[in-house]
Amino acid sequence: MLSSRTLLNKQTLTLLSRQPVALVHGDHGNGGNIAVVLSGCGWWDGTDVHEGVYTMYHLSRNGARFQMFAPNQQQMNVMDHMKKQPMSGDNRNVMLESSRFSHGQGQMQMHDLNKLDVNSFDGVIFPGGHGIVKNLSSFVKDGKDCKLHGDVERVLKDFHRSRKPIGLSSMAPVLACRVLPSIEVTMGHERDENSRWGNWPYTNMVQAVKNMGARHHVHEPFEAFVDEKNKVVSTPSFMWETEFHYHYIFDGIGNMVKHVMRLANK
Repeated sequence: MLSSRTLLNKQTLTLLSRQPVALVHGDHGNGGNIAVVLSGCGWWDGTDVHEGVYTMYHLSRNGARFQMFAPNQQQMNVMDHMKKQPMSGDNRNVMLESSRFSHGQGQMQMHDLNKLDVNSFDGVIFPGGHGIVKNLSSFVKDGKDCKLHGDVERVLKDFHRSRKPIGLSSMAPVLACRVLPSIEVTMGHERDENSRWGNWPYTNMVQAVKNMGARHHVHEPFEAFVDEKNKVVSTPSFMWETEFHYHYIFDGIGNMVKHVMRLANK
């Protein structure tokens, strides 16, 4: 009996040693304070649900505090996510829709983007989704010559000027490339081609950020690219279209979050 218990203990210890390192439950805040800027709720007209949730999961897992922000304005449109077409007669507020991501009270509530003060945070992350090009900028209409929402431009410039990291997923590099000079990002592949288990339908945006003066690096969905000089971290996320392999998106956002937190501590 004793030998079998000893064997079990050794097996258990071996198994535990292979598990990812996790913080003790309740040990939060040592990873810094990160602002998360949302653009609604839903891939076709706001923040992609997966990208938003994965971002908050990885921040929490790595011990960061975070607060959510969104502009208090009307959405460009409201999309029927089944038919992938605009719904007529339905006007929604970006901040109210973004609040679908929030839980509880206090810091976990949604905040107006105009209240985001760079001095209160160690970094900022913009999850992707079509809200980036519809609600946070005019990219869907104006392409490379787009204008950014006033507070979005202010936040990006403030964090860049303060040498605090900026995290960007899927379409979000469009924002930073428009107002920050000579940065380097990834939005995935540069050609609309089939890749492993998916394809790249938004490669026109890659050309747009190049035309804005940014340098683009080809990466896979599970990877993140770090512009160490400018402290800008990006990951392709749902620039890659896949039916089943969402864990690649999860891993890519995890890598982005870890680098944002690393740069925040430098």
